[in-house]
Amino acid sequence: MKIKIEFEENLQEEEIIIRCNSLTEKIQKIQKTLSEVENTKEKMILFKNETEYYLNLEDILFFETGLHGIEAHTIDNIFQCKFKLYELEEILPGSFMRISKSAILNTNKVYAINRNLTASSVIEFKNTHKQVYVSRNYYKPLKNKLEEKR
Repeated sequence: MKIKIEFEENLQEEEIIIRCNSLTEKIQKIQKTLSEVENTKEKMILFKNETEYYLNLEDILFFETGLHGIEAHTIDNIFQCKFKLYELEEILPGSFMRISKSAILNTNKVYAINRNLTASSVIEFKNTHKQVYVSRNYYKPLKNKLEEKR
Protein backbone atom coordinates (compact mmCIF):
# COMPACT_ATOMS: atom_id res chain seq x y z
CA MET A 1 0.00 0.00 0.00
CA LYS A 2 1.31 3.44 -0.93
CA ILE A 3 0.42 6.59 0.97
CA LYS A 4 0.81 9.96 -0.75
CA ILE A 5 0.17 13.51 0.39
CA GLU A 6 -0.34 16.17 -2.26
CA PHE A 7 -0.57 19.92 -1.64
CA GLU A 8 -2.89 22.22 -3.57
CA GLU A 9 -2.88 25.89 -2.64
CA ASN A 10 -6.31 26.59 -4.14
CA LEU A 11 -8.06 23.67 -2.45
CA GLN A 12 -11.16 24.88 -0.57
CA GLU A 13 -11.65 21.78 1.57
CA GLU A 14 -9.30 18.95 2.49
CA GLU A 15 -10.03 15.74 0.65
CA ILE A 16 -8.88 12.16 1.16
CA ILE A 17 -9.14 9.77 -1.78
CA ILE A 18 -8.62 6.03 -1.38
CA ARG A 19 -7.83 4.25 -4.64
CA CYS A 20 -8.28 0.50 -4.67
CA ASN A 21 -9.20 -2.26 -7.10
CA SER A 22 -11.86 -3.65 -4.72
CA LEU A 23 -13.55 -2.71 -1.46
CA THR A 24 -11.83 -5.00 1.02
CA GLU A 25 -12.35 -5.23 4.75
CA LYS A 26 -9.01 -3.48 5.26
CA ILE A 27 -10.08 -0.52 3.08
CA GLN A 28 -13.39 -0.28 4.95
CA LYS A 29 -11.51 -0.16 8.27
CA ILE A 30 -9.27 2.62 6.96
CA GLN A 31 -12.32 4.60 5.82
CA LYS A 32 -14.04 4.10 9.17
CA THR A 33 -10.92 5.14 11.10
CA LEU A 34 -10.53 8.31 9.02
CA SER A 35 -14.19 9.17 9.57
CA GLU A 36 -13.87 8.68 13.31
CA VAL A 37 -10.80 10.91 13.47
CA GLU A 38 -12.62 13.66 11.56
CA ASN A 39 -15.76 13.46 13.70
CA THR A 40 -14.08 13.13 17.08
CA LYS A 41 -14.00 16.29 19.13
CA GLU A 42 -11.01 16.59 21.37
CA LYS A 43 -11.96 16.48 25.02
CA MET A 44 -10.18 17.34 28.24
CA ILE A 45 -10.89 16.25 31.78
CA LEU A 46 -11.41 19.27 34.03
CA PHE A 47 -12.52 19.52 37.63
CA LYS A 48 -14.90 21.55 39.75
CA ASN A 49 -14.74 20.62 43.41
CA GLU A 50 -14.78 16.80 43.44
CA THR A 51 -16.56 16.39 40.10
CA GLU A 52 -14.82 15.48 36.83
CA TYR A 53 -16.10 17.13 33.66
CA TYR A 54 -15.33 16.00 30.11
CA LEU A 55 -15.34 19.19 28.04
CA ASN A 56 -14.75 19.70 24.34
CA LEU A 57 -11.65 21.83 23.82
CA GLU A 58 -13.67 24.04 21.47
CA ASP A 59 -15.82 25.12 24.47
CA ILE A 60 -12.82 26.53 26.34
CA LEU A 61 -12.18 30.25 25.92
CA PHE A 62 -8.82 30.38 27.69
CA PHE A 63 -6.61 28.86 30.38
CA GLU A 64 -5.25 31.13 33.08
CA THR A 65 -3.18 30.88 36.23
CA GLY A 66 -5.50 31.27 39.22
CA LEU A 67 -5.23 31.11 43.00
CA HIS A 68 -5.41 27.31 43.12
CA GLY A 69 -3.61 26.37 39.91
CA ILE A 70 -4.59 26.52 36.26
CA GLU A 71 -8.18 27.49 35.50
CA ALA A 72 -10.05 26.71 32.27
CA HIS A 73 -12.68 29.34 31.41
CA THR A 74 -15.81 28.59 29.38
CA ILE A 75 -18.58 31.09 28.61
CA ASP A 76 -20.30 30.52 31.95
CA ASN A 77 -17.97 28.43 34.12
CA ILE A 78 -14.47 28.07 35.54
CA PHE A 79 -12.89 24.64 35.94
CA GLN A 80 -9.64 23.48 37.50
CA CYS A 81 -7.02 21.87 35.27
CA LYS A 82 -4.36 19.37 36.39
CA PHE A 83 -1.80 20.52 33.82
CA LYS A 84 0.73 23.34 34.03
CA LEU A 85 0.64 26.02 31.33
CA TYR A 86 3.83 24.77 29.67
CA GLU A 87 2.31 21.25 29.51
CA LEU A 88 -0.88 22.63 27.97
CA GLU A 89 1.16 24.41 25.30
CA GLU A 90 2.54 21.04 24.21
CA ILE A 91 -0.73 19.08 24.15
CA LEU A 92 -3.29 21.63 22.94
CA PRO A 93 -4.11 21.90 19.21
CA GLY A 94 -2.87 24.76 17.05
CA SER A 95 -5.93 26.92 17.69
CA PHE A 96 -4.56 27.60 21.20
CA MET A 97 -1.62 29.90 21.84
CA ARG A 98 0.21 31.51 24.73
CA ILE A 99 -0.75 35.19 25.12
CA SER A 100 1.04 36.03 28.37
CA LYS A 101 3.11 34.36 31.07
CA SER A 102 -0.14 33.38 32.78
CA ALA A 103 -2.61 32.62 29.95
CA ILE A 104 -3.26 30.45 26.88
CA LEU A 105 -6.03 31.52 24.48
CA ASN A 106 -8.37 29.62 22.17
CA THR A 107 -7.94 31.84 19.10
CA ASN A 108 -11.17 30.50 17.58
CA LYS A 109 -13.14 32.24 20.32
CA VAL A 110 -11.71 35.79 19.99
CA TYR A 111 -14.49 38.31 19.42
CA ALA A 112 -12.58 41.59 19.88
CA ILE A 113 -9.23 43.00 20.95
CA ASN A 114 -9.08 46.34 22.71
CA ARG A 115 -5.56 47.42 21.92
CA ASN A 116 -3.52 49.34 24.47
CA LEU A 117 -0.12 50.53 23.24
CA THR A 118 1.39 51.09 26.70
CA ALA A 119 0.10 48.01 28.52
CA SER A 120 -1.64 44.71 27.95
CA SER A 121 -4.47 44.59 25.42
CA VAL A 122 -7.85 43.12 26.40
CA ILE A 123 -9.43 40.20 24.52
CA GLU A 124 -13.21 39.92 24.61
CA PHE A 125 -15.43 36.93 23.84
CA LYS A 126 -18.93 36.73 22.40
CA ASN A 127 -21.91 36.17 24.75
CA THR A 128 -19.90 36.54 27.96
CA HIS A 129 -18.45 39.24 30.18
CA LYS A 130 -15.15 37.36 30.49
CA GLN A 131 -11.94 38.97 29.32
CA VAL A 132 -8.28 38.02 29.24
CA TYR A 133 -5.17 40.13 28.75
CA VAL A 134 -2.60 39.67 26.01
CA SER A 135 0.80 41.08 26.90
CA ARG A 136 2.68 43.38 24.51
CA ASN A 137 5.24 40.64 23.70
CA TYR A 138 2.50 38.27 22.50
CA TYR A 139 0.27 40.81 20.74
CA LYS A 140 1.98 40.69 17.32
CA PRO A 141 2.13 36.85 17.12
CA LEU A 142 -1.56 36.76 18.09
CA LYS A 143 -2.47 39.27 15.38
CA ASN A 144 -0.50 37.23 12.84
CA LYS A 145 -2.28 34.03 13.84
CA LEU A 146 -5.69 35.71 13.61
CA GLU A 147 -4.79 37.11 10.18
CA GLU A 148 -3.84 33.60 8.97
CA LYS A 149 -7.29 32.35 9.96
CA ARG A 150 -9.07 34.94 7.82
